[in-house]
Amino acid sequence: MTIKKATSKISRRAFLKNSITVAGSVAATTSIARAAKSMTREKKEPLVTLLDISKCIGCEECVYACQEANADKYPEPQKPFPKMFPNRVPVQDWSDKRDVTDRLTPYNWLFIQHASATVNGEEIELTLPRRCMHCDNPPCVKLCPWGSAKQEENGLSRIDSNICLGGSKCKKACPWDIPERQTGVGLYLDLLPAFAGNGVMYKCDRCYNRLEKGEVPACIEVCPEDVQTIGPRSEILKKAHALAREMNGYIYGEHENGGTNTIYVSPVPFEQLNQSIEKGKGKPHLNKVKNMMADGTNLAKAMLIAPLAGVAAAFGKFYLSSKEDN
Repeated sequence: MTIKKATSKISRRAFLKNSITVAGSVAATTSIARAAKSMTREKKEPLVTLLDISKCIGCEECVYACQEANADKYPEPQKPFPKMFPNRVPVQDWSDKRDVTDRLTPYNWLFIQHASATVNGEEIELTLPRRCMHCDNPPCVKLCPWGSAKQEENGLSRIDSNICLGGSKCKKACPWDIPERQTGVGLYLDLLPAFAGNGVMYKCDRCYNRLEKGEVPACIEVCPEDVQTIGPRSEILKKAHALAREMNGYIYGEHENGGTNTIYVSPVPFEQLNQSIEKGKGKPHLNKVKNMMADGTNLAKAMLIAPLAGVAAAFGKFYLSSKEDN
């Protein structure tokens, strides 16, 4: 009994001092080398998803399959929420609006966007499944100062909710403003409830846990029209160009933001679709996007942030481990 009490007191009283020292000493010796390596290493060919817009009927089966498959990853916030000081980070609470499916939220990582277009003088309706684009060189990952956004070897990007502080750098860096915050959940509640990011950021993680088991993402598995195809980048790009030639269509995602691992093929120009779709909060655009990480400022920031993010991520994991031990 005495030993347990002593251990508890030591871990809580000396936690900040000891954990920062341990995490810093371990991470500092390796994080710079890892950062440099991650910028230059040869990656495995990423998994890319091809979406044939001409096939989508807007049934939303993919939306509900996504929610069901990822329900255990959704936030369960603590209320009342801590007050922020200063009051610069707004409360974003979707916990009572979990049934919203017409936009991206922390509880809805995929939605159907509607567009009208004219083809050969005929007005047609098109629907598009929208989610994270999973950029080949994702600014959300490279510019996350806490190291909670990461890119897997297969190319998908995801946010580790266990160590995210909800600072929304990922959303600001994303050309499509994809990630969404839920207040009252995450590491900030234990570390700096009045000063940190006020929650955790959420977005599509491409069902990474299903991919690890050799399964396809839930949205692909359930689609009755075979709208989506997933495979190695070179193979998918060949299929995309062949499909575009066949329908005399257009491609989106191959070059946007330097290339993404989500490729859309449409029978009408994406400029036309972009004029028609409803855009705004939680509803991304279809504009052309320059390569954000080709910008010298962003590259410099990424190189500076990488070692700091390594230390921060190590600290976060050490802290979670300490909490679990107690």
